[in-house]
Amino acid sequence: MNRIKLICPVCGEGLMKKEKSFVCPKGHSFDIARQGYVNLLPVQNKHSLSPGDTRDMLGARRRFLDSGHYTLICNDVSEKIRSFCKEKSPVIADIGSGEGYYTAHLKNSLNAECIGIDIAKEASKMSCQRDRDILWIVATASHLPVADSSIDAVTAVFSLYVNNEYARVLKSGGIVVEVTAGSRHLTELKQLIYDEVFEQHKQPSPFGDEFELIIQEDKSFNAALSGQELKDLLMMTPHIHRINREQSERINNISGLDITVNYIIRVMRKL
Repeated sequence: MNRIKLICPVCGEGLMKKEKSFVCPKGHSFDIARQGYVNLLPVQNKHSLSPGDTRDMLGARRRFLDSGHYTLICNDVSEKIRSFCKEKSPVIADIGSGEGYYTAHLKNSLNAECIGIDIAKEASKMSCQRDRDILWIVATASHLPVADSSIDAVTAVFSLYVNNEYARVLKSGGIVVEVTAGSRHLTELKQLIYDEVFEQHKQPSPFGDEFELIIQEDKSFNAALSGQELKDLLMMTPHIHRINREQSERINNISGLDITVNYIIRVMRKL
Protein backbone atom coordinates (compact mmCIF):
# COMPACT_ATOMS: atom_id res chain seq x y z
CA MET A 1 0.00 0.00 0.00
CA ASN A 2 3.02 2.26 -0.30
CA ARG A 3 1.83 4.00 -3.48
CA ILE A 4 -1.73 4.74 -2.31
CA LYS A 5 -1.97 8.23 -0.86
CA LEU A 6 -4.94 8.85 1.41
CA ILE A 7 -6.17 12.24 2.59
CA CYS A 8 -8.07 13.19 5.71
CA PRO A 9 -11.82 13.41 5.01
CA VAL A 10 -12.12 16.23 7.55
CA CYS A 11 -9.35 18.66 6.55
CA GLY A 12 -7.84 17.28 3.33
CA GLU A 13 -4.33 16.86 4.70
CA GLY A 14 -2.35 13.71 3.92
CA LEU A 15 -2.88 10.64 6.10
CA MET A 16 -0.01 8.56 7.44
CA LYS A 17 -0.30 5.08 8.89
CA LYS A 18 0.85 4.89 12.50
CA GLU A 19 0.49 1.50 14.14
CA LYS A 20 -3.25 0.71 13.99
CA SER A 21 -4.49 4.11 12.81
CA PHE A 22 -4.25 6.64 10.01
CA VAL A 23 -3.51 10.16 11.26
CA CYS A 24 -3.11 13.59 9.64
CA PRO A 25 -0.86 16.51 10.67
CA LYS A 26 -3.83 18.27 12.29
CA GLY A 27 -4.44 15.38 14.64
CA HIS A 28 -7.46 13.72 13.05
CA SER A 29 -7.17 9.99 13.60
CA PHE A 30 -8.96 7.02 12.02
CA ASP A 31 -8.59 3.55 13.50
CA ILE A 32 -8.00 0.47 11.40
CA ALA A 33 -10.84 -1.92 12.24
CA ARG A 34 -10.08 -5.40 13.54
CA GLN A 35 -11.08 -6.84 10.15
CA GLY A 36 -8.61 -4.53 8.37
CA TYR A 37 -10.70 -1.75 6.77
CA VAL A 38 -10.65 2.00 7.55
CA ASN A 39 -13.77 4.13 7.94
CA LEU A 40 -13.16 7.52 6.27
CA LEU A 41 -16.82 8.51 5.93
CA PRO A 42 -17.61 11.54 8.12
CA VAL A 43 -21.07 11.78 9.61
CA GLN A 44 -21.86 14.87 7.51
CA ASN A 45 -21.35 12.84 4.31
CA LYS A 46 -23.77 10.10 5.36
CA HIS A 47 -27.34 10.31 4.09
CA SER A 48 -28.60 7.61 6.43
CA LEU A 49 -27.52 5.73 9.53
CA SER A 50 -26.28 2.75 7.51
CA PRO A 51 -25.84 3.82 3.86
CA GLY A 52 -25.25 1.40 1.02
CA ASP A 53 -26.05 -2.29 0.68
CA THR A 54 -27.14 -4.38 3.65
CA ARG A 55 -25.39 -7.52 4.85
CA ASP A 56 -28.04 -9.70 3.17
CA MET A 57 -27.63 -7.86 -0.14
CA LEU A 58 -23.86 -8.19 0.03
CA GLY A 59 -24.12 -11.88 0.85
CA ALA A 60 -26.32 -12.41 -2.20
CA ARG A 61 -23.87 -10.43 -4.31
CA ARG A 62 -20.96 -12.55 -3.11
CA ARG A 63 -22.75 -15.82 -3.82
CA PHE A 64 -23.81 -14.70 -7.28
CA LEU A 65 -20.45 -13.28 -8.37
CA ASP A 66 -18.56 -16.27 -7.00
CA SER A 67 -20.74 -18.49 -9.20
CA GLY A 68 -18.83 -17.08 -12.18
CA HIS A 69 -21.72 -15.73 -14.22
CA TYR A 70 -20.11 -12.27 -14.51
CA THR A 71 -16.56 -13.48 -15.11
CA LEU A 72 -16.70 -12.15 -18.68
CA ILE A 73 -17.35 -8.64 -17.36
CA CYS A 74 -14.54 -8.98 -14.85
CA ASN A 75 -12.09 -10.09 -17.53
CA ASP A 76 -13.24 -7.32 -19.87
CA VAL A 77 -12.44 -4.64 -17.26
CA SER A 78 -8.98 -6.15 -16.68
CA GLU A 79 -8.28 -6.28 -20.41
CA LYS A 80 -9.26 -2.64 -20.87
CA ILE A 81 -6.81 -1.58 -18.16
CA ARG A 82 -4.09 -3.78 -19.63
CA SER A 83 -4.68 -2.25 -23.06
CA PHE A 84 -5.10 1.42 -22.21
CA CYS A 85 -3.34 2.11 -18.90
CA LYS A 86 0.22 3.37 -19.26
CA GLU A 87 1.45 1.67 -16.09
CA LYS A 88 2.27 -2.06 -16.17
CA SER A 89 1.66 -2.38 -12.42
CA PRO A 90 -1.02 0.28 -11.88
CA VAL A 91 -2.54 1.84 -8.79
CA ILE A 92 -6.29 1.26 -9.13
CA ALA A 93 -9.20 2.76 -7.21
CA ASP A 94 -12.31 0.58 -7.49
CA ILE A 95 -15.36 2.72 -6.70
CA GLY A 96 -18.43 1.01 -5.30
CA SER A 97 -16.31 -2.07 -4.64
CA GLY A 98 -19.04 -3.91 -2.76
CA GLU A 99 -17.83 -7.15 -1.22
CA GLY A 100 -14.60 -7.01 -3.21
CA TYR A 101 -15.04 -9.42 -6.13
CA TYR A 102 -13.90 -7.11 -8.94
CA THR A 103 -11.21 -5.40 -6.84
CA ALA A 104 -9.52 -8.66 -5.90
CA HIS A 105 -9.62 -9.86 -9.50
CA LEU A 106 -7.99 -6.63 -10.72
CA LYS A 107 -5.22 -6.89 -8.15
CA ASN A 108 -4.39 -10.48 -9.02
CA SER A 109 -4.75 -10.32 -12.80
CA LEU A 110 -2.87 -7.03 -13.27
CA ASN A 111 -0.31 -7.17 -10.46
CA ALA A 112 -1.95 -3.95 -9.33
CA GLU A 113 -2.02 -2.06 -6.06
CA CYS A 114 -5.70 -1.56 -5.30
CA ILE A 115 -7.95 0.45 -3.05
CA GLY A 116 -11.58 -0.60 -2.77
CA ILE A 117 -14.03 2.14 -1.80
CA ASP A 118 -17.64 1.60 -0.80
CA ILE A 119 -20.12 3.64 1.25
CA ALA A 120 -21.34 0.55 3.14
CA LYS A 121 -19.31 -0.42 6.19
CA GLU A 122 -20.54 -4.00 5.86
CA ALA A 123 -19.10 -4.09 2.34
CA SER A 124 -15.62 -3.12 3.47
CA LYS A 125 -15.84 -5.54 6.39
CA MET A 126 -16.76 -8.40 4.06
CA SER A 127 -14.10 -7.38 1.52
CA CYS A 128 -11.36 -7.96 4.06
CA GLN A 129 -12.23 -11.65 3.91
CA ARG A 130 -11.24 -11.69 0.23
CA ASP A 131 -7.83 -10.03 0.44
CA ARG A 132 -6.14 -8.35 3.40
CA ASP A 133 -3.46 -6.88 1.10
CA ILE A 134 -6.02 -4.56 -0.52
CA LEU A 135 -6.78 -1.27 1.22
CA TRP A 136 -10.53 -1.30 1.91
CA ILE A 137 -12.06 2.09 2.70
CA VAL A 138 -15.53 3.21 3.79
CA ALA A 139 -16.15 6.44 1.88
CA THR A 140 -18.45 8.05 -0.66
CA ALA A 141 -17.67 8.42 -4.37
CA SER A 142 -18.45 12.14 -4.20
CA HIS A 143 -15.73 12.72 -1.55
CA LEU A 144 -12.91 10.29 -2.23
CA PRO A 145 -10.28 10.31 0.54
CA VAL A 146 -7.53 9.96 -2.06
CA ALA A 147 -4.78 12.46 -2.92
CA ASP A 148 -4.88 14.50 -6.12
CA SER A 149 -3.24 12.97 -9.21
CA SER A 150 -2.25 9.76 -7.43
CA ILE A 151 -4.22 7.03 -9.23
CA ASP A 152 -3.47 5.33 -12.57
CA ALA A 153 -6.93 3.87 -13.17
CA VAL A 154 -10.41 4.24 -11.68
CA THR A 155 -12.94 1.45 -12.13
CA ALA A 156 -16.69 1.85 -11.65
CA VAL A 157 -18.56 -1.40 -12.29
CA PHE A 158 -22.30 -0.84 -12.01
CA SER A 159 -21.64 2.07 -9.65
CA LEU A 160 -21.78 5.87 -9.65
CA TYR A 161 -19.85 7.96 -12.15
CA VAL A 162 -18.54 11.10 -10.42
CA ASN A 163 -16.70 13.08 -13.06
CA ASN A 164 -14.99 15.77 -10.97
CA GLU A 165 -13.71 13.39 -8.28
CA TYR A 166 -12.37 10.88 -10.79
CA ALA A 167 -10.58 13.68 -12.64
CA ARG A 168 -9.10 14.96 -9.38
CA VAL A 169 -7.60 11.68 -8.16
CA LEU A 170 -6.32 10.46 -11.55
CA LYS A 171 -2.86 11.21 -12.84
CA SER A 172 -2.58 13.01 -16.16
CA GLY A 173 -3.24 10.35 -18.79
CA GLY A 174 -4.95 8.10 -16.24
CA ILE A 175 -8.07 6.21 -17.26
CA VAL A 176 -11.58 5.45 -16.06
CA VAL A 177 -13.07 2.06 -16.94
CA GLU A 178 -16.83 2.18 -16.41
CA VAL A 179 -19.45 -0.56 -16.76
CA THR A 180 -23.15 0.34 -16.90
CA ALA A 181 -26.30 -1.64 -17.66
CA GLY A 182 -27.32 -1.79 -21.31
CA SER A 183 -30.84 -1.42 -22.68
CA ARG A 184 -31.48 -5.18 -22.74
CA HIS A 185 -29.84 -5.97 -19.40
CA LEU A 186 -31.82 -8.61 -17.43
CA THR A 187 -34.86 -8.27 -19.70
CA GLU A 188 -36.12 -11.75 -18.78
CA LEU A 189 -35.95 -10.96 -15.06
CA LYS A 190 -37.94 -7.76 -15.57
CA GLN A 191 -40.54 -9.62 -17.64
CA LEU A 192 -40.90 -12.16 -14.86
CA ILE A 193 -41.49 -9.72 -12.02
CA TYR A 194 -43.28 -6.81 -13.71
CA ASP A 195 -46.69 -6.84 -15.38
CA GLU A 196 -45.42 -4.46 -18.08
CA VAL A 197 -41.86 -3.83 -19.25
CA PHE A 198 -41.07 -0.70 -21.22
CA GLU A 199 -38.35 -0.54 -23.84
CA GLN A 200 -35.31 1.35 -22.62
CA HIS A 201 -32.51 3.15 -24.43
CA LYS A 202 -29.76 3.42 -21.85
CA GLN A 203 -26.61 5.44 -22.36
CA PRO A 204 -23.79 6.22 -19.93
CA SER A 205 -23.72 9.69 -18.38
CA PRO A 206 -21.65 12.53 -19.95
CA PHE A 207 -17.98 12.38 -18.97
CA GLY A 208 -17.09 16.10 -19.05
CA ASP A 209 -14.29 18.19 -20.52
CA GLU A 210 -11.62 16.64 -18.31
CA PHE A 211 -11.73 13.38 -20.27
CA GLU A 212 -11.60 12.03 -23.79
CA LEU A 213 -13.47 8.88 -24.80
CA ILE A 214 -11.09 6.13 -25.89
CA ILE A 215 -13.53 3.30 -26.52
CA GLN A 216 -17.18 2.40 -25.87
CA GLU A 217 -18.65 -1.03 -26.52
CA ASP A 218 -22.13 -2.52 -26.07
CA LYS A 219 -21.79 -6.22 -25.19
CA SER A 220 -24.15 -9.08 -24.37
CA PHE A 221 -24.05 -12.69 -23.29
CA ASN A 222 -26.52 -15.22 -21.91
CA ALA A 223 -26.47 -16.90 -18.51
CA ALA A 224 -28.51 -19.88 -17.28
CA LEU A 225 -29.39 -19.27 -13.63
CA SER A 226 -30.78 -21.59 -11.00
CA GLY A 227 -33.65 -20.45 -8.80
CA GLN A 228 -31.28 -19.47 -5.97
CA GLU A 229 -28.95 -17.61 -8.33
CA LEU A 230 -31.93 -15.71 -9.69
CA LYS A 231 -32.94 -14.63 -6.18
CA ASP A 232 -29.38 -13.58 -5.43
CA LEU A 233 -29.24 -11.57 -8.65
CA LEU A 234 -32.49 -9.81 -7.78
CA MET A 235 -30.98 -8.81 -4.42
CA MET A 236 -28.12 -7.12 -6.31
CA THR A 237 -30.39 -4.91 -8.41
CA PRO A 238 -32.53 -1.82 -7.70
CA HIS A 239 -35.59 -3.94 -8.54
CA ILE A 240 -35.50 -5.46 -5.05
CA HIS A 241 -36.64 -2.07 -3.69
CA ARG A 242 -39.45 -1.67 -6.23
CA ILE A 243 -41.35 -4.94 -6.28
CA ASN A 244 -44.25 -6.02 -4.08
CA ARG A 245 -44.80 -9.34 -2.31
CA GLU A 246 -46.65 -10.91 -5.22
CA GLN A 247 -43.89 -10.04 -7.66
CA SER A 248 -41.28 -11.38 -5.25
CA GLU A 249 -43.16 -14.66 -5.00
CA ARG A 250 -42.81 -15.15 -8.74
CA ILE A 251 -39.06 -15.35 -8.26
CA ASN A 252 -39.37 -17.69 -5.29
CA ASN A 253 -41.48 -20.13 -7.29
CA ILE A 254 -39.26 -20.46 -10.35
CA SER A 255 -36.60 -23.16 -10.67
CA GLY A 256 -34.38 -21.34 -13.14
CA LEU A 257 -34.19 -18.80 -15.96
CA ASP A 258 -31.98 -17.93 -18.92
CA ILE A 259 -31.16 -14.22 -18.80
CA THR A 260 -29.52 -11.67 -21.07
CA VAL A 261 -26.58 -9.80 -19.58
CA ASN A 262 -26.19 -6.59 -21.58
CA TYR A 263 -23.62 -4.02 -20.51
CA ILE A 264 -21.85 -0.95 -21.85
CA ILE A 265 -18.15 -0.67 -21.13
CA ARG A 266 -16.21 2.49 -21.89
CA VAL A 267 -12.75 3.84 -21.26
CA MET A 268 -12.05 7.56 -20.76
CA ARG A 269 -8.61 9.12 -20.50
CA LYS A 270 -7.87 12.18 -18.37
CA LEU A 271 -6.58 15.03 -20.50
